[in-house]
Amino acid sequence: MTDPNDQKAEGGTQPRRKIPRVEQAAILLMTLGEADAAEILKHMGPKEVQRVGVAMAQMKDVSKDDVSYVLDQFVDAVGGQTGLGVGNDDYIRAMLTQALGEDKAASLIDRILIGGNTTGLDTLKWMEPRAVADIIRYEHPQIQAIVISYLDPDQSAEILATLDEKVRLDVVMRVASLESVQPQALQELNDILEKQFSGGSSTQTSRIGGVKRAADIMNFMDRSVEGTLMDSIKDMDPDLASTIEDLMFVFDNLKDIDDRGIQSLLREVSSDVLVVALKGADDAVKDKIFNNMSKRAAELLQDDLEAKGPVRVSEVEAAQKDIITIARRMAEAGEITLGGSGEEMM
Repeated sequence: MTDPNDQKAEGGTQPRRKIPRVEQAAILLMTLGEADAAEILKHMGPKEVQRVGVAMAQMKDVSKDDVSYVLDQFVDAVGGQTGLGVGNDDYIRAMLTQALGEDKAASLIDRILIGGNTTGLDTLKWMEPRAVADIIRYEHPQIQAIVISYLDPDQSAEILATLDEKVRLDVVMRVASLESVQPQALQELNDILEKQFSGGSSTQTSRIGGVKRAADIMNFMDRSVEGTLMDSIKDMDPDLASTIEDLMFVFDNLKDIDDRGIQSLLREVSSDVLVVALKGADDAVKDKIFNNMSKRAAELLQDDLEAKGPVRVSEVEAAQKDIITIARRMAEAGEITLGGSGEEMM
């Protein structure tokens, strides 16, 4: 798919390919020494490490011109921040080993996963959702709700999916009604978890949970699980269910993002993912996408859609979730504003 914003490469006539931000970060880290790269990665979260690491693992034949461009961009934008994707310990180990080789990766992984200041709750962010579910499965529902509220919504959604249906409903209801936790209580929970994991200084975060958090978590659930859970919430508290629904951001809400936001979003989404996601989209969303592309790019996308053929619903949902995740990450970073009722105006 042609990017209308491609720039001309210096000293040549061919347009420079658009380098996604995560790939720029990967190129920058690969130009640094192991120790310096590790120091940077120590200050990044699990999601960010995975996104950058995947980009490093997929990197092939990076030109000197691309490296120079990335370094110039970095110098110009020193002090900026970029929010990135999702991850877990085992996956990061395998990915960095593939990218750097076993010997170099071993030292880097230790620096990343052990060298940082990690609290008991933060350690859970590096774990597989099923492993976290096993840890909290027999805890009091209020403890489960605090943990679910503290973790990122996509991870929390996967954890809830492994719990019993009645427990899942109880926890989500508690998350929705949770407004704050006393720092001392949060510290005690950290202390309990840090007996099982190596930890550092604790955070003082006390405001977690709430209806918006519940909506964020449900955004990442499979539709079947989310639908069943929403029906149960409606039975118990129709007003709460209505509020959660109003706060949820779904794929169809993309049509409510302004044109500039859609254009920024499209630069972060791969063509393959976009084609699959649009196979299950309504006409309003498709029109929004097509209208924010160059004429040539829109024609190519339409051709790809027609040539794609039937796609499994699960694949469509996965692709749409990928795009929603990118949109929410960009919104949190202040790069776009999500329209509709799913987000407050920024």
